Amino acid sequence: MSQTPYELIGGEATVRALVKRFYSLMDSLPEVSTLRAIHAPDLSDAEEKLYLFLSGWLGGPNLYVDRFGPPFLRARHLPFSIGVAERDQWMHCMRQALAEHVADEALRAKLLTAFSSLADHMRNRAESPNPGIPV
Repeated sequence: MSQTPYELIGGEATVRALVKRFYSLMDSLPEVSTLRAIHAPDLSDAEEKLYLFLSGWLGGPNLYVDRFGPPFLRARHLPFSIGVAERDQWMHCMRQALAEHVADEALRAKLLTAFSSLADHMRNRAESPNPGIPV
């Protein structure tokens, strides 16, 4: 039986550390200020919810579903204007957090691909494909 990504990265301790680092980066890097601005001043609730979600998403316990029901991620993010900049800033933080907490390069690459798809799915703001040309 093959291991889940949750098990491969180290289970609860690593998922918690990954999420903690992700939000620490979001809270401290000036280059992700647009992303930070759409979050509450206190990131602890968002941090806990991302931990709960990622536990199940990575193949571990379905903590988020047990507490809140189905994630309906896109619907839950609709109140926030999320475009290319926010997606890319989110991925910047996640890429760095993964680099610091997931040593296996192949696994990290697979997770980055999955996170990239997930982050892109959260986009809900129409944007021009050509800069300077309004949508």
